[in-house]
Amino acid sequence: MDSEILPQWDLSDLYTSPTAVELVADLARAEAAANRFAEDYTGKVGALSAPDLAQAIIRYEQDEDLLGRIGSYAQLRHAANVSDREISRFYQTTMERLSGITSKLIFFTLELNKIGDESLDALLTSDPGVARYAPWLRDVRASRPHQLSDEQERLLHEKQVTGRAAWVRLFDETMADMRFSINGEERSLEQTLHLLQETDGTQRKAAAKALGAGFNDKKGLFALITNTLAKDKAIEDKWRRFARPDSARHLSNHVEDAVVDALRQAVTAAYPRLSHRYYALKARWFGAEALDYWDRNAPLPDEGQHSFTFSEARDRVLAAYGQFSPVMAQIGQRFFDNAWIDAPASPGKSSGAFAHPTVPSAHPYLLLNYQGRVRDVMTLAHELGHGVHQVLAAEQGALMADTPLTLAETASVFGEQLTFRALLEAETSAPRRRAMLAGKTEDMLNTVVRQIAFYDFERRLHDERCQGEISVERIGEIWMAVQAESLGPAIRLHDEYANYWCYIPHFVHSPFYVYAYAFGDCLVNSLYAVYQKDSAGFAGKYLDMLRAGGTLRHRELLAPFGLDATDPGFWQQGLGVIERFIDELEELS
Repeated sequence: MDSEILPQWDLSDLYTSPTAVELVADLARAEAAANRFAEDYTGKVGALSAPDLAQAIIRYEQDEDLLGRIGSYAQLRHAANVSDREISRFYQTTMERLSGITSKLIFFTLELNKIGDESLDALLTSDPGVARYAPWLRDVRASRPHQLSDEQERLLHEKQVTGRAAWVRLFDETMADMRFSINGEERSLEQTLHLLQETDGTQRKAAAKALGAGFNDKKGLFALITNTLAKDKAIEDKWRRFARPDSARHLSNHVEDAVVDALRQAVTAAYPRLSHRYYALKARWFGAEALDYWDRNAPLPDEGQHSFTFSEARDRVLAAYGQFSPVMAQIGQRFFDNAWIDAPASPGKSSGAFAHPTVPSAHPYLLLNYQGRVRDVMTLAHELGHGVHQVLAAEQGALMADTPLTLAETASVFGEQLTFRALLEAETSAPRRRAMLAGKTEDMLNTVVRQIAFYDFERRLHDERCQGEISVERIGEIWMAVQAESLGPAIRLHDEYANYWCYIPHFVHSPFYVYAYAFGDCLVNSLYAVYQKDSAGFAGKYLDMLRAGGTLRHRELLAPFGLDATDPGFWQQGLGVIERFIDELEELS
């Protein structure tokens, strides 16, 4: 794979450069449009007729699409090289400019929420233009109990770029600049994490120790960032009258607190029969009673490393997509044909992987750090699933294309499942099949068990932060307690592992995001079981679910498949898939 040239994205579909004439003109156009919109509608929204309200929403959506295009370009350019100070300056300057423009539009949703329920119902029923935006209006009004005064909302919005967003940028740039010394060679975070999946145990240990030492050097800074953001969130939550630190996230995900609580309880209760049992089994494969934490995701002792070129990964993923639905494969192909993917694991690049939807008038982009392992193939399948979802949902427009995080992970995890099943069916070697099954089990444990453990860590940290600033040592203690509970006695945690909370970006970028992965994985397991039972017509219903974007809630989206996330048995059905994989592995052993 070393000689293969990996694809890099071409952002010129958005703008050709930070100094492009089109970008300068669009910034000016966006500001002028926001000024006109404010002049036309400030203080008047509640008195608009239905046709006039429909026209106002259309104008607002057009403004949002233009602003989103500009912001997406700045974010993507920054993600490709977080360490470049000039790019970071462009990113910060652009986001400050956009914040100033969008502050002029905040009044619109605030005034919409002041319209009485009966009056809004009358507007919805009297004009199809307003009725089209009923799902968006529903979601806007969900925040009514937590809305502050107009002046407070504008203040919070304008201070975002010098408050929370600035701390997030500090985290990102610090992490991108970090280098970890292994046998005299300096490596980036992604390159070092990659070594944890090497067949050579000494390399895995060296990488783990280097990560622990590197995080130890920066843990004071990361603790300051964590404490500051947690307190900032607590202050805003108090003003907005949220009952719990995670309630704001649940509201934005359009999922009830009780549903997330049921998910968490189901997963934590399943720790002994899932993660504890699997890691004990893996330890036996290694001839040990327990594994050091750096061996948690290690290849099996008899597993030969299979490296995939990017072209092979592309072909495998698209073939799996096409077997399920030609439409999915056709959309997926566009990402490779049009330079919508940035694949190399290059220094300074944002770690991990993501799919950025940009705006409906453009198209999504995928960021990867591809290094040729099976897990990298799965990551491509995952992010391409997001991309296909985002393309399909774009027809809903800028205000309704976005899907809540809990459902946004559905298409990505389903794409992984399709690809894994195709790879497994094509594998004829018994040891390789066992290794693939173990790898998939580990990925599911990482998605479900590990992410719920992350969620628990955040819950405990934010709860404790209410009593005062938390020391870096105490943060490490909370982390170690949660990890020990979730991983079980077959994983041996060393002292430096207490620093590993530092590098999880979701804690900083999107508090309480992480449970969405577990939600999505369990949901997909249940969906896939329906598909296996009766595939007739399934693909069509599935694509319709993706096309819905943010217009429907989880109850409505799952109803055509006979599923209900409020049913206590729903989560057990999803967890049962993982349990059966472990059963099969025990039989193979």
